[in-house]
Amino acid sequence: MIEHLIIEQQTLIDICQRFAEKDVLAVDTEFVRTRTYFPKLGLIQLCDGEEVALVDPLSVDDLSPVWQLFENPNIVKVLHACSEDVEIFVNQGKCNLKNIIDSQIMMSFLGHGLSVGYAAMVQHYLDIELDKSDSRTDWLKRPLTPSQLAYASADVTHLIKIYPKLLNDLKATSWFEAAIDETNLLIEKKQQVIDENTLYKNIKTSWRLSPKQLNNLKYLARWRYQQAIKRDLPLSFVAKDTTLIMLAQHAPKSTSAMLNLEGVDTLDVRHKGKQMLMVLKEARNVEPDNYPEKIKRLDQFPGYKQLYKKIKDFVASVAEAQQQPVENFASKKQINQLLSWYYGQNSSTEKIEVLATWRAELFGDALLEHANNQFKSLPL
Repeated sequence: MIEHLIIEQQTLIDICQRFAEKDVLAVDTEFVRTRTYFPKLGLIQLCDGEEVALVDPLSVDDLSPVWQLFENPNIVKVLHACSEDVEIFVNQGKCNLKNIIDSQIMMSFLGHGLSVGYAAMVQHYLDIELDKSDSRTDWLKRPLTPSQLAYASADVTHLIKIYPKLLNDLKATSWFEAAIDETNLLIEKKQQVIDENTLYKNIKTSWRLSPKQLNNLKYLARWRYQQAIKRDLPLSFVAKDTTLIMLAQHAPKSTSAMLNLEGVDTLDVRHKGKQMLMVLKEARNVEPDNYPEKIKRLDQFPGYKQLYKKIKDFVASVAEAQQQPVENFASKKQINQLLSWYYGQNSSTEKIEVLATWRAELFGDALLEHANNQFKSLPL
């Protein structure tokens, strides 16, 4: 294959115009995400089976020709384990992604597990053992080495060869549409707008707090997220979870009082103590009627454990009949999402994943009837 390192705008435009006429593109990215909230894009790899484009985003200012390919519904874009790639495309490229399929998801429906690695897939289909020595390299450092470029190129040159084989194998089953649905569900989640006012619910042990303390945590969690976005820092670099929990619980009114609390990180107080005091002051202005409701964990609801087991057993029986692992049909999180709905803990707009798309068609009505019957029998 012809390999191009794309460092000039016109070269990118030209090759993307050629790619726009293709039916399938293999896509991958290399990025660094160690000290930032958002991934820092270091390279985009594209391959049509004849040409490989290694696009250097540090040299090319306008990546819109690439983003347009990702929005083109006439081109299949195949990626492996695409979650963080999609995050980059959505956040940096503002892409409305079309016709994406994840080869890892395809492999899962062929019995290879939910998280088969790229190297294992290449070994399975091409009997090639990949050199992964550059997998942890600094993709933001320039110039990129020949070894780095070879590693990056292999991530798409093998994928474009594997995809037709993988596609044929999957289309020989009844799971191709399910793989598309699962990829689209992943993309949909990455495109969801984060509700800053509910971030406090994601912090471990928040369920232990009273409504007043949860109000403090709500304000602190929202402030931390806004700081992380503004400064492009991981949440924990702004303030640790344990710091927010302790401050929410005790609502100190000075930095010295903060430092006396067990579990509060000293550096958090040193760098952000005064800001967090201001946030707590703002939270104190909220009337008690507007406090968040106390969080009730699912395992605190009557009959939860029995109901969870019965739902999982039902899904497992369906999966076994379809010769699929139960994890492909419903994860623990997805079952809990359904049970949260029954216990009235979901928002009215939240999609119940086990009752949507391919799952709905395969077992949605039966699962709903089974769950209804089990739920009615609980001593609520």
